[in-house]
Amino acid sequence: MSRDEAFSRSELLLGSAALERLARSSVAVVGIGGVGSYAAEALARAGVGRLVLVDHDRVEASNLNRQILALRSTLGRLKAEVMAERILDINPACEVLALAERYDASSAGRILRPPLSYVIDAIDTVSSKIDLILRCREAGIPVISSMGAGNKLDPSRLELVDLGETRICPLARIMRKELRRRGLKSLKVVYSREVPREAVESDSAVAASVEVPAARGRRSVPGSSPFVPAAAGLLIASAVVRDILGVD
Repeated sequence: MSRDEAFSRSELLLGSAALERLARSSVAVVGIGGVGSYAAEALARAGVGRLVLVDHDRVEASNLNRQILALRSTLGRLKAEVMAERILDINPACEVLALAERYDASSAGRILRPPLSYVIDAIDTVSSKIDLILRCREAGIPVISSMGAGNKLDPSRLELVDLGETRICPLARIMRKELRRRGLKSLKVVYSREVPREAVESDSAVAASVEVPAARGRRSVPGSSPFVPAAAGLLIASAVVRDILGVD
């Protein structure tokens, strides 16, 4: 199969010049979970030429309900490596860098290395999200951030907006406050207008045994659906591609 055949339908929509521009672009996806895994795969299918995948976690059984890389056959494997394999199976010409490490202030220098056309923040830790966003702004790298997708069922309530326009979402509220304190008032985000549902008591021994991280900035473990994280990831990937190409 030729590259031209693989991306022929995209060329009908965007044109050959746009595909060449995407092939020369480089995007980092930080956090390869429910949102990040769908975003990364969509970018690969769109023809982005270089992808940096950052996640220290391994695939767990609890990921099977919402993460595109989670299969019975991938349980226990590093998410970054599994995602890299999927991307190369879609587009062998894509240059993929899989970094199986946690993003934080100490790893930022290794992760945010040029050239980067765009960065996707799909992290679930507030302190790391803030550090990533501020470093991208300082380096002049466009960044888009995912807000809360947990405890929600309706993907039609997702929106692509500036952080200052968000409402309802608890994570967006915290991010607005923390980033404004640091002098940053504008950030492109995907968030949901859906009011988060209350978690119900689970009969699952696995769910009941989950330990809620106590580290500052971490939320308790939320419920999740297959719909909202996936749709958020696709919306983010679309925004990145449209920004790189300069189209609405």
